[in-house]
Amino acid sequence: MAMVVTEPCFGCKFTDCVVVCPTEAFHEGEQMLFIHPEECIDCGACVPECPVEAIYYEGDVPPGWLEYIQLNADMAPQCRHITEKKQALAES
Repeated sequence: MAMVVTEPCFGCKFTDCVVVCPTEAFHEGEQMLFIHPEECIDCGACVPECPVEAIYYEGDVPPGWLEYIQLNADMAPQCRHITEKKQALAES
């Protein structure tokens, strides 16, 4: 299992979570962040850092957001790695 970025990240893209990831598993899409499931070690360090509570353990993703499990798996490999904090879309 891996951590999953879900709906609350869309249009916000806070990157507080990125700087605590020990495996650099975060990838930056145009409107949100994604976690690569093969790079994530399930440490959970990113969860408390997300100000919009968008990150869940794969097994704990709310029923209405289950499609984000596959979306992270599909999109992360297509997007560039992000390892540093940036200004969020919500702050622009």
